Amino acid sequence: MAGFSKILVVAAVYFLFIFTFTVAHPGEKHDKSAIAREMRARSALATDQHAQLSSCQNTEESRALRQRTMERRAATFQRLREEQGLTNVPFVERRNLAQFQQWEKTPHDRSKSLSYTTSTPEATVFGSNASCILAPDNANGPYFVFGEHIRSNLVEGQPGVPMHLEMQFIDTATCKPVTNILVDVWSCNATGAYSGVSAAGEGGLKTTFLRGVQQPDAMGVVSFDTIFPGHYSGRATHEHVITHVGATLNANGTYSGGHINHLSQLFFDQDLINAVEATAPYNTNKIARTSNDADYFTGYAATAAYDPFPNYVMLGNQLSQGIFAWVELGISLTNNVDQYATWAAYLAADGGHDNPNFNMWMVASPPSTHG
Repeated sequence: MAGFSKILVVAAVYFLFIFTFTVAHPGEKHDKSAIAREMRARSALATDQHAQLSSCQNTEESRALRQRTMERRAATFQRLREEQGLTNVPFVERRNLAQFQQWEKTPHDRSKSLSYTTSTPEATVFGSNASCILAPDNANGPYFVFGEHIRSNLVEGQPGVPMHLEMQFIDTATCKPVTNILVDVWSCNATGAYSGVSAAGEGGLKTTFLRGVQQPDAMGVVSFDTIFPGHYSGRATHEHVITHVGATLNANGTYSGGHINHLSQLFFDQDLINAVEATAPYNTNKIARTSNDADYFTGYAATAAYDPFPNYVMLGNQLSQGIFAWVELGISLTNNVDQYATWAAYLAADGGHDNPNFNMWMVASPPSTHG
């Protein structure tokens, strides 16, 4: 379980976040509701971008990509169910197309759980209308490790609810799939500890669990086998995502160089979080949980046009059988947010090392390209 040192780190990040916000807006009262209103007001930028991109979204090429994406998800879902021997078991889904459209009208809408059978049409479950909307950048957080392994299976024996996470990346300038990036993900384990960092209560520099990097395929898709993240003090349940441009794939299965053009965090429906946290080993973590509504950074993650909550389907009718989650992220390949993506440690041939130049200030707030 994450120790007291993590509480201090998170508290420091929040202090820096509030301090930065206060300096930028002197003379205002910065309570939580005011900050939330400020962040949501900035969603107008993403809404404008959505309108500008509507023409390329409706091209024959874009429609064909959405169809192939739906078919791919259905095939992946079927494969995962077959591997678990669940082909005749009902499953549960969240956020179908109609609910997603309703969310666009009301940001941060929480959809209700829907039960489907194995005969439910694929388009009902796996269709989506989000593809060419710019995903806002978010705060990087203090536990980024540079140079992690190129791999798709991140579990390394960590106990928890299995999660197959699929992400599709679209160039917002062209509405075409992005293939020339590296996608870097990480999360804490079921009891709130991160691998790869030396802070007390974390996994340590010699660990790499729940971290990994992939290059998208021709459809702009990367897939990771991981577990549903746990929680720690001061933060809602989340998954970190970074994309690298111009990085080099090394012979030892890692990467180097390049720059970071996007950094964000994925969040999850509160009902799903509550259900997962009631299971072992999540329920052994006695640190008080922070809800989505109480986390300062969820407001930066969502806009009126972009939903940071992945769609998901339970592979069966029990969480222990796993979750298939997917999300689409529109990114700008010309963006550079290196200064906001300070890494706490780096992975070298001889193992992990602390970053002597780690900058806590820069991980405390999102870039100007946030929501």
